[in-house]
Amino acid sequence: MRFDDYRISPELKENLNAMGFARPTDIQFKSIPHIQKGEDLLAIAQTGTGKTAAFAIPVIDKIQLLKRKKMDGIKCVVMVPTRELALQITEVFHKLGRNTGIRTFCVYGGVEQDNQIAALERGIDILVSTPGRLFDLGSQGYIKLRNVQVLILDEADRMLELGFYQDIEDLLKYLPKQRQTLFFSATIDAKIKKLAYSLVSGSAIRIQISPKDPVSKNVSHAVAFIEMDDKRFFLERLIKENPEKKMIVFVRTKVRAERVKSAMDRAQIESETIHSDKDQKHREKVLSDFKKGLNQILIATDVSARGIDIPDVDFVINYDIPDKPENYVHRIGRTGRGTKKGQAVSFCAKEEKEMLEAIENYITKPVEVLKIDKTDYQDTISFNDPAEQDWKKLIEEDKKSVLKKRKGSSKK
Repeated sequence: MRFDDYRISPELKENLNAMGFARPTDIQFKSIPHIQKGEDLLAIAQTGTGKTAAFAIPVIDKIQLLKRKKMDGIKCVVMVPTRELALQITEVFHKLGRNTGIRTFCVYGGVEQDNQIAALERGIDILVSTPGRLFDLGSQGYIKLRNVQVLILDEADRMLELGFYQDIEDLLKYLPKQRQTLFFSATIDAKIKKLAYSLVSGSAIRIQISPKDPVSKNVSHAVAFIEMDDKRFFLERLIKENPEKKMIVFVRTKVRAERVKSAMDRAQIESETIHSDKDQKHREKVLSDFKKGLNQILIATDVSARGIDIPDVDFVINYDIPDKPENYVHRIGRTGRGTKKGQAVSFCAKEEKEMLEAIENYITKPVEVLKIDKTDYQDTISFNDPAEQDWKKLIEEDKKSVLKKRKGSSKK
């Protein structure tokens, strides 16, 4: 089935064609008809399979009809866990909504709110937001939700964790009881599923389940056993052996991100970091430069592991094994998106083997092991370690000096 066969507006069809989307992906094919019928939905699919368009296409079409009926105000709220994801989803809505008359706007924290307030006062149809700024502006009276027809929770498992569940419950108090609720994620468990059901009244949720293996078939992934203090040498080698490749390097903490960047600086490798200590303008610029290819190496915490669609990422490197198994799926899903192929490599130290086992249990299969023989392992460290190289250089210079002295003595 092609998008031309769907009962959607001519403007949407034209925009899909301009974006190069002729046929729906599996999650789009399964979700769009249910959303068009007004049914609540819990959609679970692998990363990089087009989940955003799966809800954006039918929602834009629905709101076009509502606008013809002269319905004013915000008609759809999309709540997401991170600023980066909010911006990305807004971009998708803008591209799909071109020439439809649909106004999509994004609000998030970390920036001045004056421009956001001005846009809200001019009037919007679709609001994409992180929880904090949504409630800030709502409490000030700038966000009115009485006409909301659709609530979408993207990265639903994260949104329904303890940190956001109360926010969602609070949000529901301000929404009409008669509404459509959509949950989208790449990973979900029984506890989260139960919470999702508790937030829906009326029609049943249609559950679309991804294949048993949550890792996309487009991603080849493996693990190498490397000690914690040696990881920087192997990262340097991997980057230098693949100079034209775009890579995301995932670490566990903000401090680790900066330390890895410093190690790459010493190796004369240009890289950028992105994490929650960086201000929003910096994060946006770093992501923009990375997308454009102005920077090839991005060192990130899990703030960038979910939902961010960066084209043509060749490698994902798990410099640190993630402490939550589902984050492994989200991390390596930054490569191999759409129809592209991608590679992921994890560096696993002795103290991380328990976390690796948890990941293998979660994805229901062992991760392929990249075997490194002792000689190759030692050569990698010796070749990349400046201190060791300096030490070897001194020995060579000392040998030359001794030989020179001996030659001088023999001449005498």
